[in-house]
Amino acid sequence: MNRRTFLSQVGVAGIMAAAGTRAGAAEKANGDGLTIQTVRGKIAAGELGRTLAHEHVLVDFIGAEQVSPTRYEVDEVFRVVLPHLKQARELGARALVECTPAFLARDPRLLVRLSEASGLHLLTNTGLYGARKNVFLPGYAHTESAEQLAARWTAEARDGIAETGVRPGFIKSGVDGEPVLSAVQRKLVAAAALTHPATGLTIAVHTGRGPGLEQLDVLKEHGVGAAAWVWVHAQGAKDEDLIAAAERGAWISCDGLNRNSVTRHLHLCREFKRLGLLGRVLLSHDAGWFDPAKPGGGTFRPFDLLFAMFLPLLRENGFSEVEIDQVTVRNPAEAFAVRVRGR
Repeated sequence: MNRRTFLSQVGVAGIMAAAGTRAGAAEKANGDGLTIQTVRGKIAAGELGRTLAHEHVLVDFIGAEQVSPTRYEVDEVFRVVLPHLKQARELGARALVECTPAFLARDPRLLVRLSEASGLHLLTNTGLYGARKNVFLPGYAHTESAEQLAARWTAEARDGIAETGVRPGFIKSGVDGEPVLSAVQRKLVAAAALTHPATGLTIAVHTGRGPGLEQLDVLKEHGVGAAAWVWVHAQGAKDEDLIAAAERGAWISCDGLNRNSVTRHLHLCREFKRLGLLGRVLLSHDAGWFDPAKPGGGTFRPFDLLFAMFLPLLRENGFSEVEIDQVTVRNPAEAFAVRVRGR
């Protein structure tokens, strides 16, 4: 099945309803007609507010063959996680992009419950995660084509995840940090590229020091623009690669904030500001998360360092409130606004 056939099968009407017209791709996410898909439904992009662009509530690293909701008690996860979400909101967060993929304990119903109780907008995802040598990929990911995988993800965006009715707000994938994409991981990127024009969903790929520019080339081959793609864990990559990706229009997610990485994150923010590319930067912690393999879920890392340490550090280094709002409010709203972004 080629790209044209795939798009005709998912339906032009569905594409237009989900993503809007290509003319909308030039709009900024200022709330003017653009929307964000949260776990509780669509909101205007301008309503998203200060956003943590990459965090986790629950992650189970047992592997695709063994992962199951029977491995944790939902009420216990809720009890452990809710105070951290409430703390983030008290500190100034209004939205959190929850990046746990399918087969790693993605739980849409739990996210709805936590969103309602915390008052935060939460986003979940569709897609498959190939990093860590494909251990989190189900068997069908190896045998199905990119078009077949894209049809699965498009169906989740259209109809909701399983029987939950919860629709994903972005596509999440992952590749290993090798210089070149493996065949199966290249297929995952191609599947995401096919899903994007059918849904308008942003593609966020765990990449780190891996082949980010190659992914942009794959997207381009499928007619998808760099602005539809987020370089996840970008702080682990070379500056020159990140700058090249940002100049092409990609989103650079500096999402590993912890006390040991503050200097690296500050350097990247200063460098992107110097180059006039601050409008491509996202910030977050990659924090959390309840781990079913550990008693009580293990040690939950809170979502607080951005507010308690990093934003004050940006101010000390000459970043204005307008620039801070750029990276924490306007950039996430534009990055995750549902619309088709062509090359």
